[in-house]
Amino acid sequence: MFLVELFVQGLIQGSVYALIAVGLTLVYGLLRILHVAHAGLFTLGGYAGVLVTNATGSVAVALVFAALSVGAVGMAVYRFCYEPILRRPPYVALIASIGLFIAMEELFRIVFGPFGLTYDIVPLQGSVVIGGMYLRSAELVTMALAAVLIGGLGLLAGRTRIGLAWRATVSVPEMAESFGIDIVKVRYLNFFIGSALAGVAGVMVSVLNNLVEPTMGSVASYKALAIIVLGGLGNVRGTLVAALTLGVIEAYGTIYLAGFLDRDAIAFAVLIVILMVRPQGLFGRSA
Repeated sequence: MFLVELFVQGLIQGSVYALIAVGLTLVYGLLRILHVAHAGLFTLGGYAGVLVTNATGSVAVALVFAALSVGAVGMAVYRFCYEPILRRPPYVALIASIGLFIAMEELFRIVFGPFGLTYDIVPLQGSVVIGGMYLRSAELVTMALAAVLIGGLGLLAGRTRIGLAWRATVSVPEMAESFGIDIVKVRYLNFFIGSALAGVAGVMVSVLNNLVEPTMGSVASYKALAIIVLGGLGNVRGTLVAALTLGVIEAYGTIYLAGFLDRDAIAFAVLIVILMVRPQGLFGRSA
């Protein structure tokens, strides 16, 4: 039973990683940009969750607000940070993204203080017994949200005209544009959806931990980068599998590798091992 509980806890953590990393994968798949500032949007979602829930008493309202507001901020990031430098070498966008992320952390520290915020009354703290395991309501909601949102994203990409335009823009943007697809709108939609997912993840992490602090996105940023590399850069399905796998490995690692590796070091240890065996990632294609 203990091993099963660890597996479930790994899936819960992996669900959070998936919500963060899928948005990062969407941006990389469309623009080939390592969007490090995505972790700052995740932190912004956490602050939105605490502030709106404390003001309204409803975490559902906070989730909707975080998704919409962080999605809008994500589009602004594209418009003012990335769009002017799209024709520059990729490292220019990477440097700009790192600088933006650092600026966002400092802005959070100035506006909200350095010590973090907590909920007046922590939501979703009830427990449910499933198969002899006690799971918090927040944990179940996190997994359900990840499944619904990422599943909905899959349907959008695979079953709609918007998804067709999206995939065409990723594959052959010049040809897609010649067929009348508005590439600019597709890119804005990409940033909105990816950022909204990060915002939702930020809310759920703030609920799970009852804490939001300016540096909350620091660990998330490098783990998300490790996940998208493990999944094969730009591969959404691979990112999802890698996120869940990493969550499970971390859960077991905290018990069986605690004497050798910190929980947060496991992500890079796994990354190094897999890239030694399969440099293109789990689902990437060989060059």
